Amino acid sequence: MTTKEMEVVRNLDVERYMGRWYEIASFPSRFQPKDGVDTRATYSLNPDGTIHVLNETWSGGKRGSIEGTAYKADPKSDEAKLKVKFYLPPFLPIIPITGDYWVLYIDHDYQYALIGQPSKKYLWILCRQPHLDEGIYNQLVEKAKEVGYDVSKLHKTPQADPPPESEDAPKDTKGIWWLKSIFGK
Repeated sequence: MTTKEMEVVRNLDVERYMGRWYEIASFPSRFQPKDGVDTRATYSLNPDGTIHVLNETWSGGKRGSIEGTAYKADPKSDEAKLKVKFYLPPFLPIIPITGDYWVLYIDHDYQYALIGQPSKKYLWILCRQPHLDEGIYNQLVEKAKEVGYDVSKLHKTPQADPPPESEDAPKDTKGIWWLKSIFGK
């Protein structure tokens, strides 16, 4: 089967994209704990036009988080190709890590999205709610498959209903989740 060329959303309404997105499924990443649940991202516009990124996940009953900044890869392009920069380790920001964040698909109402990047090593299915209709999920998986993603690597992210609130969660203040994730634990 021939794969389609990877296309991204054009003219993304960045303001509508802001807010909380729940991770419905993703390719496992060494930057997230293997036992992570209730993973989500919250985006907000910075005064300079960049996007503040807050990624959160719960592991062992504790909330781990990392903050970063997203910006257009090419400010002159209408394509939803973003760069996201985080500093590692998150508890002592020293090393900048920059990755691609491409919006491959978003529905008309900005309720669910398919996010990837050119190497196809990372893939995320995001939704405004902690759960996504199985039919829509399957459509997004099919879209990823069409552009060459190995969708057998997708792992559904357990989401509580209702989702935990950040303020109520014990925090992983030592960054242990991050260290463990580097070593694949």
